[in-house]
Order: sequence, then C-alpha cells, then structure tokens
Amino acid sequence: MAEKSYEEEHPTKAFGWAARDQSGVLSPFKFSRRSTGEKDVRFKVLFCGICHSDLHMAKNDWGMSTYPLVPGHEIVGEVTEVGSKVEKIKVGDKVGVGCMVGSCRSCDSCNNHLENYCPKMILSYASKYHDGTTTYGGYSDIMVVDEHFLVHIPDNLPLDAAAPLLCAGITVYSPLRFYGLDKPGMHVGVVGLGGLGHVAVKFAKAMGVKVTVISTSPKKKQEALEHLGADSFLVSRDQDEMQAAMGTMDGVIDTVSAVHPILPLISLLKTQGKLVLVGAPEKPLELPVFPLIMGRKIVGGSGIGGMKETQEMIDFASKNNITADIEVISMDYVSTAMERLSRTDVRYRFVIDIGNTIGNTMKI
Repeated sequence: MAEKSYEEEHPTKAFGWAARDQSGVLSPFKFSRRSTGEKDVRFKVLFCGICHSDLHMAKNDWGMSTYPLVPGHEIVGEVTEVGSKVEKIKVGDKVGVGCMVGSCRSCDSCNNHLENYCPKMILSYASKYHDGTTTYGGYSDIMVVDEHFLVHIPDNLPLDAAAPLLCAGITVYSPLRFYGLDKPGMHVGVVGLGGLGHVAVKFAKAMGVKVTVISTSPKKKQEALEHLGADSFLVSRDQDEMQAAMGTMDGVIDTVSAVHPILPLISLLKTQGKLVLVGAPEKPLELPVFPLIMGRKIVGGSGIGGMKETQEMIDFASKNNITADIEVISMDYVSTAMERLSRTDVRYRFVIDIGNTIGNTMKI
C-alpha cells in the first residue's frame, strides 16, 4: 500500500506519529480519519498518556501488531464536531477515550455494560473498525469516535493528569469494585509501584481501605508512605517481612507485568482472600494449588472496564481529586520517553502534550 493511500483512505486529514515496523521507532505519519457520522464525535487531541502496552505494541512483542501503528489509548481532548444523533456530548466538551473504540453492542457482555469483554471489542489502535479500516490511536492531532465509547471529563480534573486514568485508572478501579475490595477497613496489598500501582493506592485509599504496597525495591518505601499515603510497605524479597504479614490481607492487586512468583502473594491473603492479576506477564506464571484449597482463596484477573464503569471511575476521581503522577513531554521526545519507559525510568506516567507540540513536528 503506497503511503499516499493512508492520507486518502478517509475524507478528514490527520497527522500523528507511527511505528513502521518491529523496531518500534516512531516517526511523523500523515493519514486520515473518517468523516463525523451521525453517532460520532470528532475532537482535537490535547494530551495522550504513554502506556506500557504502547511500547509492547510498537515492537510487536505480543505478535498482534499491524503497521503503520499509531499508539495511544489514554486520550483526552476537546470536542470540535458532533454527529446529528449524538445525545450526551456537545462541541467544547472535554472528553476521553481509553483502550477501546467499538464493540458488537449486542452480546451478553455488551448488554451488561462490559464492552471490554466483548469478543468483538475494537481496540483504539491496531484493530479493524466496523468499516474494515485500521484504527489509529491518540498520538495524533484528531480523533473521531462513536459517542458511546467516550467519557466526559469533569472540569475540575486537569486533562494531562487525568489522561492515564483512562487505562491505568480503570484497570485498577474495576477489580477493587468487582472483587469487593472497596469496603472501608479492609486491608489490600498493591504489588508494584508503577503506572498502575500508584493509582491503585490512591483509589483504594479514597475507598477507605488500608493499603500495603509490596515492592522488590526498598527505595520506594518513602515514596509509597509519604507521597502516596499507603499505610505500610513490604519488601517482597525480605523473607521476615513477608512472613510477618502472612494471612493479613483481604485482597492483593498485582500490577506486575514481569514473570514473578505468586505463592508469596497468596500467602499474604486471609482465608477467602483474593489475588487479582492486572499486569500481563509474557510467559505463564506458576500457580500452586494447595494454598488455594487450604484457604478457599481465589486467583482472578481483570481487564480495563466497561464504559459505564469507566465514567463512574472518572467521576469518583473527580470527587476525590485523584490524578496520575505524570511527566509531561513534547511529541518529539516520544522516542526517548519510550526508551526510558523500557528501563522504568518514569514517575509514574509520561503524558504527551499533543495539543501544543504535535504541530511543530509536521516538518520533521
């Protein structure tokens, strides 16, 4: 396919940054968006968070990438045009898009506000839309999205620091709610203090839960306790600390995406406790069954959330002043940011200032 055809595929000119192959290197990319349909909303992208999965997808680590690939699924912006049948959103509104832009809208999952578990869910990038064309993500100047897959961003939330909530935020909020780990006075562990972990601590604390951060790095103790407000801190490699905490937690939210042992985490749970995995290691983990049987314990998973719950999460964040801790960068810094992210050299989320900086890169 000639480069030109990406520009001519749809009527509306668009500009973004794309990976062209498995090197994952991003560079300027001219393409096009569909015209605004009757249920569609067009918006100018102002900020987009960099999620760890953007890095995996750019490099095709999961074997499902298609190129050219425009990443980005923590997207916020301002509405510039709405279709004739759009009901809840008007021009000028601040809106957000997370990991998905479509689903079948008719299966059991969709009918139960769980579009994120629809077998035909359409991802915000590197997916096929209903019309057969490729979806391109938020590292771009404009988006056109069906209103059902947009959330309204309340005025009191800063757009840059709210962007990561659309993936990282909902990924931890949903399991806290679904697995009933949101009751005041409960004790919940959060494994890993990165993009997901740091917002998990904030959400759990706002729900009135006692939070223990579990990390391999003792250096993060002060940060967890003083800055994020966790109640206690465990070094997972310290046998004595882990032994002392055995059987004390109602649940554990495990955000780690590297291969790691889960037996020590199961040991932290009380009888009928729940270990919920939201990180996605590339290789299978080893699951010891005896400790589950002996304590009627559960190991579960959770992936993002449906649109209704994503709006609930944003409204909860607005009410409780929860935002991600971010480092705002310009569009032309994205390659450096990706390289730093691969070394986990970020506290805790990069957010690209698309609105102010993408235009300067059109001549690169």
